[in-house]
Amino acid sequence: MLWAAGSCLTLLAGAAICVADETPADWLARTDRALATRNYEGVFVHEHAGETETLRVIHRVGSDGVSERLLSMDGSGREFIRKGSQLLCYLPDQRTVLVERASEARLLLGGLPHIDAMSAGLYRITELQKMRVSGRDARVIAVTPMDQMRYGYRVWIDEATAMPLKTQLRNGQGQVLEQIVFTDLRLPAHIAKGELEPAVDARNYRWAQHLDDPVESHGLSVSWEPSALPPGFRMTVSARQVLHSGPVEHLVFSDGLAAVSVFVEIGRGQRAEQVSDDAATIGSSSAYSTVVQGYRVTAVGEVPPDTVRAIAQSIRAPAPEPSIADALLGVAIPRGSIFDPVSGSQSSLGPNRPGPADTGAPAGFGVPAAGGPGTTAFGVAPGIIPGRH
Repeated sequence: MLWAAGSCLTLLAGAAICVADETPADWLARTDRALATRNYEGVFVHEHAGETETLRVIHRVGSDGVSERLLSMDGSGREFIRKGSQLLCYLPDQRTVLVERASEARLLLGGLPHIDAMSAGLYRITELQKMRVSGRDARVIAVTPMDQMRYGYRVWIDEATAMPLKTQLRNGQGQVLEQIVFTDLRLPAHIAKGELEPAVDARNYRWAQHLDDPVESHGLSVSWEPSALPPGFRMTVSARQVLHSGPVEHLVFSDGLAAVSVFVEIGRGQRAEQVSDDAATIGSSSAYSTVVQGYRVTAVGEVPPDTVRAIAQSIRAPAPEPSIADALLGVAIPRGSIFDPVSGSQSSLGPNRPGPADTGAPAGFGVPAAGGPGTTAFGVAPGIIPGRH
């Protein structure tokens, strides 16, 4: 008995040493794995841009893959259900269901800091003093950018389960731009398939499908100059999409943690002197729109304003030679800004733009937008803002 007791104490001591030896980056990796591989359900409060929304999340891992359901508890009845590579967005107030293609790796609540080799030299990861959140002991991990071109994060991680209990997005002055706090979190061994079904009867709703048409980056009609990009950013995604205003090239630039979506309106040449640049910041989201070589270029992301401006201005596109009539008469196609009614802009991002959304990339720690996933203040169609992953 004494030998057995001594062996148990040795094992416990070894486990404690193992946990103690884990670095702050190890804790972030454990949280990433927990979110992707464990069953969980809970209620959390999402605060952004002065708005607060309470949502319930259900995450099920089964033999048929990962299924998720996210629903608003504040009266709108919005629900987002992901099954495999399909994302269904139920909007009862619009009697509409949006169907999008979702990445297998993208989670509805998957926008937590994910440090890899690409972003390791751009952020400093430290552990702060332990705290208790929602009655649980939590490790507090701070992710601090090394410059002013990106935001930082703070994550409260449950010591027992490695699940995130609280997350914050912070600017360079330490101000909290966005926050998620779990008020209830459970990890059941089994979740019934019925828990992933919508609460609304959508048989009489309008169904709209939004699918990207990915293309190879070397085949794009838009090129960019890496020397002008902020340090650490590179292009990670390229696709062609059709918005209300016409076809666009959709590019994503990332430093491995932060991401910026860039939309280049193709086939809509215009004279730069006839339009002005637009910029806006709402909560944690920044946007900048300009004209480069006759193309409207709009950059949107959860980064400081200077970052979206620098990335938008780095885009270069081959401009067609003006015709003789254009040169003599100054003929041009006038285009509105991303903030006027023609471009489909909205007055605010709402409590949950993507987003996230992953920014159907739900932005804001992967939480879909109030007007539908991917909705922003800049008239961008659903599903085009990537999550932080």
